[in-house]
Amino acid sequence: MKTVQQIIASKSAEIYAVTSTTSVFDALTMMMDKNISALLIIDNEELCGIFTERDYARKVILQGKSSKSALIHEVMTPDPITIMATDSIDYCMTLMTNKHIRHLPVVEGKKIIAMVSIGDIVKFIIEDQKQIISQLESYIHQ
Repeated sequence: MKTVQQIIASKSAEIYAVTSTTSVFDALTMMMDKNISALLIIDNEELCGIFTERDYARKVILQGKSSKSALIHEVMTPDPITIMATDSIDYCMTLMTNKHIRHLPVVEGKKIIAMVSIGDIVKFIIEDQKQIISQLESYIHQ
């Protein structure tokens, strides 16, 4: 069974986060600088939300709010769904599909250890399938 731990091992361990009192503009600036589409919201070392491009489109732009005056806590998705490193890739795909989400914070107890995106999962599956195909081709040619 393939697990989230295998994805985490193959990607950067950096976690990008802001506090709930960060302006939406500053959060977007960080997202642009880091080339990411979601930020974790952490207050007092505790995960309290997630802010995504989808949140921006639906809760800022379409609501006519100003990115410079709106604060993250006003537009973030509170209490995001989390996973553990021991969870299976299949479980994550099912969760993302059923809940219509693209990012899953990975926690160990209450500590955030990573963030996994749908892109990370797809990339992992493609690489895994390439490896399986290569092994099967080697087996056939023996």
